[in-house]
Amino acid sequence: MDLVTSTSLSRPSGGPVVNRPSTVAVGTIVWLGSEVMFFAGLFAIYFTLRSTSPGLWADQTALHNVPFALTNTITLVLSSVACQFGVFAAERMQPHRTGRLFQVGRWGMVEWFFLTYAMGAVFVCGQVYEYATLISEHVTLSSSAYGSAFYMTTGFHGAHVIGGLIAFLLTIGRAYAVKNFGHKEATTAIVVSYYWHFVDVVWIGLFIVIYLLK
Repeated sequence: MDLVTSTSLSRPSGGPVVNRPSTVAVGTIVWLGSEVMFFAGLFAIYFTLRSTSPGLWADQTALHNVPFALTNTITLVLSSVACQFGVFAAERMQPHRTGRLFQVGRWGMVEWFFLTYAMGAVFVCGQVYEYATLISEHVTLSSSAYGSAFYMTTGFHGAHVIGGLIAFLLTIGRAYAVKNFGHKEATTAIVVSYYWHFVDVVWIGLFIVIYLLK
């Protein structure tokens, strides 16, 4: 049975079994749908401001370190891969590793989620470094329309990444707190992965729009 479905209910007569979707999973998907609309609004703001100041955009985007941003993006994408391996372990009801630390094939959900957390933290640090570099070039939130659009879109995304990192810590803590890792804990890991994959996909869109489209 899929982990995102709740306990099955059977009819007294032995009729067909009815599987209800997990309310946590459904709620997360609905909430992510609203987040899609939120980021769509940010993209619309970015493109609107860009259409009114094409010369400014050409000058300001030239200040970006695209190879560095690409490396940071690859780190975030790989974190999503690690997150999915953690989900696979959670579906096997394996919260912790069954071998030595360097035996990656025997890692459990906790080890994969710790790796995901580390990669996400590296991404956030890279974004902070980029902000510091741009500020030294006098590109700030209030310096121009480009600065406002850039910091709003990437800043809100960065806040979502930090939220995901907190969710990973809570999920890891829950795995240590419970005596028996079960359906509820596995479902929590799955819905956290939904959020993290969403954050990754949004960043890929932002990277293309901000760093690649000229």
